[in-house]
Amino acid sequence: MAHGSGVPTLRLAPGLEAALRSGHPWVYRNHLPEHRLRGGDWVRVEAGRAAAYGLFDANGAIGVRLFGGERPTASALAARVADALELRSGLAVDGTDAYRLLNGEGDYLPGVVCDRYGRYAVMKRYAASVDQLLPGLAKEVGSRLKLKGVALRGELDDDPEAAGVGRQAGLSALWGELPPPKLTASENGLRFVADPWLGQKTGMFLDQRDNRQLVRRLAAGRRVLNLFAYHGGFSVYALAGGARSVVSVDVSRGALEAAEENVRLNGPFQGEHSALAADIFASLPVWAEAGSRYDLVILDPPALANAASQRRRAHRAYLKLNRDAFRLVTPGGLLATASCTAQVSPEAFREVVAEAALAAGVRAQVVAEHGHAVDHPVPLSFPEGRYLKFVVLRVLA
Repeated sequence: MAHGSGVPTLRLAPGLEAALRSGHPWVYRNHLPEHRLRGGDWVRVEAGRAAAYGLFDANGAIGVRLFGGERPTASALAARVADALELRSGLAVDGTDAYRLLNGEGDYLPGVVCDRYGRYAVMKRYAASVDQLLPGLAKEVGSRLKLKGVALRGELDDDPEAAGVGRQAGLSALWGELPPPKLTASENGLRFVADPWLGQKTGMFLDQRDNRQLVRRLAAGRRVLNLFAYHGGFSVYALAGGARSVVSVDVSRGALEAAEENVRLNGPFQGEHSALAADIFASLPVWAEAGSRYDLVILDPPALANAASQRRRAHRAYLKLNRDAFRLVTPGGLLATASCTAQVSPEAFREVVAEAALAAGVRAQVVAEHGHAVDHPVPLSFPEGRYLKFVVLRVLA
């Protein structure tokens, strides 16, 4: 381990030169040589003729999160925040005040995400090493957008690489004041209750916003089944699009209560809404055998793998879920199926959906295929960042 300009240098295997030169933001722990670094130390890594600066993290599979060819100054980090906010500048015009402001590696700020909910923003960090950056990033976000406050969510539970790291709950203030326990945020002119203190992610699942809008355009006159409904985002959009009826299904009664609250917040609708608490994995084959059919089935399960070693298990789960979901669609109807499992690539997801259609004995046409909303950019050098897959299929007998 060499030192230069006060920053230690780690020499990596020459085979990592291409990844380092491309701008990939991670160095895995098992690729690091022996060192005496402590969590939060800046480090320069070299491989062949390529080099980059990053922050060393003492926990998880990712050993160093990289910030580029130079150690970023405060002004350089502020410029990255400004670039990120410029990308989102048009979202508020569409009646939307809930969206992602900073998308971690996607905005060249690895380990940090920040979501806006009206006049507040909530940060979440996926590595303890970036704690030193958070107050400055929060100040840039809060002051540039004239927010009331920027808070930090205290747990790392969404990060598979952070297993074993502290999971304390709640919010702490980074800049300005803390948000209230419940916020009403707007998305494409619809309103939703967000819970930045205890809700999933930072309070809502914002990455599906564009896909929810697509469902809104497809739902007119259809009987809709929304599986893994959580707080009813797809249900509200389907009703707003003129669905004849919507059934929201989730194993959590608390989530369904929140879904019904969101439906009431945006109603009244012409279509009917009902909520059903059920184990979806166990219930789908039973419903299919009983002859239940819908014109549009939405299948948006939580992540089914947290590590590459669980990829095969995730494949089997997606195959079973999609097979049974296909069987619930009326001939000529639609299946909107999603995967947020990072370990399953878009290509692999399409393959398992095709396998599921074959197992269900149906033909299926892809009519739309999307990923994240526009506020979740992914660098070309970081294909792992494209975790969300969303495919709409027309189902034929």
